[in-house]
Amino acid sequence: MYQFNGQHVIVTGGTRGIGGGITEAFLKAGATVVATYSGNDEAARNFKEKHALYGDKLVLKKFNVANSGEVENFFKEYETLFPSLEVLVNNAGIRRDNIIASMNESEWDNVLDTNLKGTYNMTRFGVLAMMKNRYGRIVNMSSVGGKLGLQGQANYAASKAGQIALSLSVSKEVAKRNITINNVCPGFIETELIADLPEDQVKEYKSQVPMKRFGKVEEVAHAVLFFASREASYITGTNLDIAGGLNA
Repeated sequence: MYQFNGQHVIVTGGTRGIGGGITEAFLKAGATVVATYSGNDEAARNFKEKHALYGDKLVLKKFNVANSGEVENFFKEYETLFPSLEVLVNNAGIRRDNIIASMNESEWDNVLDTNLKGTYNMTRFGVLAMMKNRYGRIVNMSSVGGKLGLQGQANYAASKAGQIALSLSVSKEVAKRNITINNVCPGFIETELIADLPEDQVKEYKSQVPMKRFGKVEEVAHAVLFFASREASYITGTNLDIAGGLNA
């Protein structure tokens, strides 16, 4: 098991679903984790209470990753609270599914703003923080949807493909500073993000997966910890599918 004792980790969208599982995995591995969220205060409080045994090692911060001013303010506060930033996980993401002929502008903009612009905002300021110590690990939670392009998800697929492209460029910019940036690309994972799918669609999606099941949150979290580890020091600009063989 990878160890993160003494390391500081930011996980956006880190109180629910895959993000909650990633936060929990880092806490178990000894890290101090700042889990961000933008919506449900009660759910965030419940998450904090559920992990009360970690005490001050779990910090919650509420802001919108799509808002550059809020992100800048978050990092200014972060630097007053913590001496360094070792790991940034860009996990915050939303879906607004619709076929392109019916997709309105707000459905497009909201998804691209949160999923892609949010990744840009957090990565921009995260890199600046990491450069001070010439060390960092950035992990973007992309999706196999960014490569497969599931119908009804043109906005989501575009945002996830954009994360992959962003990583390729940034990896070349920061490599000399001992900062890596990689993508974990989950397939269908058992979270509330897919819980709203109709039963017939769930059966159809499962039939497309060679393993004939959806993945578990902890299976994704293990991949994130690998990319975030010191041991993954010569891996950057890459993608790892956690999708049960779903790749076409």
